Amino acid sequence: MRTAILLVIICLILFPTAAGELWSAEGRRPLVAVSLPSDRERWARDLSAMRDYAQAKGVDLAVEVAKDNQMRQNFQVGKLLAQNPDVLILTSHDAAGAAFIVKKAQDQGVKVVCYDRLILNVPVELYISFDSEAVGEMQGRFLAGRAPQGPYILMSGAPNDYNSRLLLTGAMKVLEPLIKPGQITVAADGPVVDWVVAEAEAMVEAVLAKGVTPAAILAPNDLMAEGAIRVLEAHGLAGRVPVTGQDAEAAAARRILAGTQGMTAFKDTRLLGAKAMELAVKLAENQPLDGEINGRIFNGSLEVPSVFLTPVLVDRDNLGRVLVESGYLSPEEVYGRSRKGGPRVSWKRN
Repeated sequence: MRTAILLVIICLILFPTAAGELWSAEGRRPLVAVSLPSDRERWARDLSAMRDYAQAKGVDLAVEVAKDNQMRQNFQVGKLLAQNPDVLILTSHDAAGAAFIVKKAQDQGVKVVCYDRLILNVPVELYISFDSEAVGEMQGRFLAGRAPQGPYILMSGAPNDYNSRLLLTGAMKVLEPLIKPGQITVAADGPVVDWVVAEAEAMVEAVLAKGVTPAAILAPNDLMAEGAIRVLEAHGLAGRVPVTGQDAEAAAARRILAGTQGMTAFKDTRLLGAKAMELAVKLAENQPLDGEINGRIFNGSLEVPSVFLTPVLVDRDNLGRVLVESGYLSPEEVYGRSRKGGPRVSWKRN
């Protein structure tokens, strides 16, 4: 018996990559902790995908939701770390403020995966997300194609979310060449703190109060689009001003069919959630990720190994096929009744 125990200890010391195999053979399940910023529809879908993966693969999952509060997230992650997880999947509320959480996890020997939002100024093992800069370019191209001139409202997301910077950078790659010669003018621009929809509404109201009708509105996600469109509806302008979005929420799909929102960027959270769990388990078992890495992004501390998935532009022409037929959204969520596919209509330019 002593000899067998000694052999196991020697193997763990000399062959650490075999630790996962020994652990699986002994029936020990990896524990993955997950901290998400919100329980909005988008994040609920991410979590559902993670839970499906965990159940199918025999992975234990511990979850906390911060309700868009960094202090709460700090406290909740402390509770998660007290359970001694192998890996922490963390979507930070604050890209800089979450460095404290990462350091605390790593001091405990817990590996950290940045999920969909990059964490700044601290080493992390992995970042997995959709390409946010590509999403911004997608939004910019959509607006430029439908409103190549006139006054624009350019919203950017929460300043404490690094994705906001990436989204705006991507959009401006397309729009800046039209702004410089004066084809497009900027009626208003600025961040929406903490993604608060009232701030998005106020930005649109302020422009309309000046007697300016925007030619287009760059809204970074579907929630901001909802706020902007609510104001446009109150002024009889809904459907006349193209508005972008992101996250492919059910309400956004209904607005796209109604013609009040132009597009949304579909980031299939089923793929993202499952892939994050797969990679977290590999990290827990000390497996190499070299074949998975398809990019790197500098977070102020290092070039973080990254896995980027590809977003898809959804408008009225492809909504039924991309969102409904794929099973991401149900016919009831989109059309209000059991119906496959839905109406096939095209965006009408102003």
